[in-house]
Amino acid sequence: MSLDRLVLWRHGETDYNLAGRIQGHLDSSLTANGVEQAERAAPDIAAFEPSVAISSDLNRARTTAAAYAKVSGEPVKLDKRLRETHVGEWQGLSGAEVEHGWPGALNTWRANPTWAPPGGESRVEVAARAVEVVAELDDQFTDTALLVAHGGLITALTAKLLALPVELWPGLGGVRNCHWVVLKRRSPSDHRWRLMAYNAGAQSHA
Repeated sequence: MSLDRLVLWRHGETDYNLAGRIQGHLDSSLTANGVEQAERAAPDIAAFEPSVAISSDLNRARTTAAAYAKVSGEPVKLDKRLRETHVGEWQGLSGAEVEHGWPGALNTWRANPTWAPPGGESRVEVAARAVEVVAELDDQFTDTALLVAHGGLITALTAKLLALPVELWPGLGGVRNCHWVVLKRRSPSDHRWRLMAYNAGAQSHA
């Protein structure tokens, strides 16, 4: 038994996104625009007809997932393994503040998925916890699963599922608020993942 398709949906705009601050595990809220983004995208997400939906337990993801649940009538489970990267001492800071306190560290972090912010976790570690969720779903479902999560986690998980060499992970661009990634198994006998859509938005389908 294994999934056929995986949809990874990023949460809507938050107050921290708007202010240009790094959220990590901080429990920020969607802006009014973020709620509208989720409501606009929810019908497109529901059109994938997932058999199961799981969301990060952080508020910004839960609120986004609730828009899907309202449209689809389907329940959404919560899993803290889908939380965003823990960025340690950088949580709540702006890019300029990080650069001031740790000169050059932002560039190091962006370029090296094995490097972690002080007191935080690396993208490789984030992908490892997220892929556990996918493995468990593989044991239970055979069609489509929806994961509602965060930009950093989604890019790391996508790279991991595609088996990209770690040095190539930074080649994946960021996923915009309320946009999504679609991965599909190559065939019933070849369970490797293929990337079908990346950074797709409302009114576009894969």
